[in-house]
Amino acid sequence: MLRFASVAMILLCACNTFAGEADGRLDIYFIDVEGGAATLFVTPAGESLLIDSGYPDNNGRDRDRILDVVKNVAKLDQLDHAAVTHWHLDHYGNHAALSTMIPIKTFWDRGIPDDIPEDKNFSERIFAYRAAAQNESNALSVGDQLPLKSQDTPLQIQIITSGRKVIPNTGEPNPFAAEHKPNPEDKSDNADSLSFLLSFGEFKFLCCGDLTWNIEAKLMTPNNPIGKVDMFMVTHHGLPVSNNPVLVKAIDPVVAVMCNGPKKGGHPQTLATLRQVESLKDLYQLHRNIAVPDSGQAPPEFIANSERTNTCPGRWVKASVAADGKSYTVQIGPDGKKRTYQTR
Repeated sequence: MLRFASVAMILLCACNTFAGEADGRLDIYFIDVEGGAATLFVTPAGESLLIDSGYPDNNGRDRDRILDVVKNVAKLDQLDHAAVTHWHLDHYGNHAALSTMIPIKTFWDRGIPDDIPEDKNFSERIFAYRAAAQNESNALSVGDQLPLKSQDTPLQIQIITSGRKVIPNTGEPNPFAAEHKPNPEDKSDNADSLSFLLSFGEFKFLCCGDLTWNIEAKLMTPNNPIGKVDMFMVTHHGLPVSNNPVLVKAIDPVVAVMCNGPKKGGHPQTLATLRQVESLKDLYQLHRNIAVPDSGQAPPEFIANSERTNTCPGRWVKASVAADGKSYTVQIGPDGKKRTYQTR
């Protein structure tokens, strides 16, 4: 039976544990940047990776929320890696600002284009990023792996899309391939997004930035080169120009996390697709979508923030994978209940 709220869960203590050599866990923080994206990974070796960095301006709101998680929650004094999925401001807006407040050792992206047609101010905005990276950011191509340290449990992050290219379409036939109905070509930078496939032992996590409909189908038809995953970061904030059923239903996640805002993302079409995912137990949303009826989104206990932007506390969602990769917990904020899931 399809559901968003699991009936039977093991609730663990609410005390915080942090990834690193002390406990061998992999931690993933989904930081609330009001409908942008900022996801922090801390590995069992204590190595860190921030993918995307939210909007600039807003009195430093997103920058400060990221810094709070990095410094005060994850207890980091530097970022080893910082990546950009694509060149829209809600995804790279704070890389430069963050670099002035905490060291960033290595920058990753798909390469910096000369311009972005949908952003007439791109050449001015990208200047700060270039300066922060000292013009030495590393371009990631399809098939590349991030050079993360792996310990007893193997850890790997592979790039599976980049610049509209995808990994070879090998694997088992995708039983949902026939459901693809092509959309008009997306000429925006969303379609060029980097997609990251993380594996930690048997645990698998997929993050596709703002990858859009037709490239999702290019990746997933006629075969499924990814297989099934444990956790899925819902693509493009839950907007319907992304989240093609040929991808979402084929990867069959057990847990999904949607980085939407109070007025951005969390679209009913995407929520309807998620409801059709056979193995989905729980959907977590960073925000309640104020334009969608409560019956059309996750239950309140799975929504991190229900307030409007001006009063939002910016609660994060944290996933923590056991040292052997065989189970993981998800909680909302520092005092939230931990719900435990078994790796498939």
